[in-house]
Amino acid sequence: MTTTKTPPKTLWLGRWGFVLAATGSAVGLGNIWKFPYITGEFGGGAFVLVYLACILAVGVPIMMAEISFGRRGRGSPIDSIRRVVHESGRGSFWSIFGWMAMLCGFMILSFYVVVAGWSFSYLWKMLSGGLAGNSVDDMAAIFAANNANPFTLGAWSTLVTVLTMFIVGKGVQAGIEKSVSWMMPGMVIMLGILIGYGAFSGGFFDAWSFLFSFNTEGLSSEGLLAALGHAFFTLSLASGAILTYGSYLPDGHSIARTTFSVAIADTVVALMAGLAIFPIIFANGMNPGEGPGLIFMSLPLAFQAMPFGTLFGILFFLMLSMAALTSSISMIEATVAWLTGSKGLTRKQASWGVGVVLWLVSTLAMLSFNVGADWSLAGRNFFGWLDYLTSRWMMPLGGLGMALMAGFLLRNEIFREELGLTRTQHALWLFMVRYVSPLGIVLIFIDALGIATLQVGTQWPWLLALLVLITVVGELASPRLRQQTS
Repeated sequence: MTTTKTPPKTLWLGRWGFVLAATGSAVGLGNIWKFPYITGEFGGGAFVLVYLACILAVGVPIMMAEISFGRRGRGSPIDSIRRVVHESGRGSFWSIFGWMAMLCGFMILSFYVVVAGWSFSYLWKMLSGGLAGNSVDDMAAIFAANNANPFTLGAWSTLVTVLTMFIVGKGVQAGIEKSVSWMMPGMVIMLGILIGYGAFSGGFFDAWSFLFSFNTEGLSSEGLLAALGHAFFTLSLASGAILTYGSYLPDGHSIARTTFSVAIADTVVALMAGLAIFPIIFANGMNPGEGPGLIFMSLPLAFQAMPFGTLFGILFFLMLSMAALTSSISMIEATVAWLTGSKGLTRKQASWGVGVVLWLVSTLAMLSFNVGADWSLAGRNFFGWLDYLTSRWMMPLGGLGMALMAGFLLRNEIFREELGLTRTQHALWLFMVRYVSPLGIVLIFIDALGIATLQVGTQWPWLLALLVLITVVGELASPRLRQQTS
């Protein structure tokens, strides 16, 4: 079956528009503190090598598949997947993964705008002198007070929502591409300035050793699973963002080269964040393993003790706010693209309409930190349920669905044409997306749900045997599947 390719309605001005937008989607608040921390905790340079291997085995193949879906279908995740599966002679049932991706992105953003609001509120506190404290306990009290007031916290999350919808409403080129074209370079420049300052803070060599010492003994099974999970989640896979951004990628641009550019840029920015943050932490004798508290409690205290600390604190939280905003605009674009492509709404109508619904849902998530803290179901409040459903269920299942569709269910010619790889390169990608990436996602899924305690170091023969079994079964089934889709 052959189908005329859907013509694009709008495109990025160039490949770097996609790279900057996709990197902005990947570099969020969690990535800035989490990746540097887990790098130091699980072996430094040894962990980075394992992480890069996981990126190549799990993240890159699925990202290439998602971009291929988007560029082939030229629409929202729902429309793109429906068009591609129709071209392969498959039923519309498989568009359920498009629905899941779009809903997942919306749900993530519903609680992410609250977290992003913390960055903007702390930028204002740093500007206005509202972060005065003498200890981490004082900073924890400021953070708790910030969350306890629903009007204050709601105002900042509303600001993030309005800025997001304003940028998305202006369009792909005039809104998203134009904004990331200065926000991403600006963020890198600010990170560079902070790294330069950290080099003279007295803690730079400790930070360098923490991040890059090649300690293979630190690579426990927990570290391997951390590398695997972060390699999947950091690239914004299965949330609708990459697939929708891929629908704006012009023909003729290499999907493989573009994907590798995003993966490398994401890793470099995350490591730069570590070199910007940890010298300040070590110079002030603080614990580098405090998670989100590192950003909103320990660092503000450290800035107070530094020469020109207020200036560098402003730079840091401005950079953090930019990272939050570039991620938020990517997560809502799938829903806006669906409303404009399938429901006939203008981009401004779709953006502000979605913004109203997003504001209502995010308000419930915001209330989980104050008046609604006790509104729980099965031990989780509304914020917790949004996080749990998206990170533990929807993203792994969505990524697994994308991999299986691309690897087994759909015509190889579609991806061969979109990817433009050599025969050997395409065979390698097909093997990874059929067997290695799904196995990795299953491990992430099992670990995230706590179904079993995985000891990768001792159970690797069983995992290898499972991979061989899946490969044999898949290869036996592939001719029949290809015949059904021919």
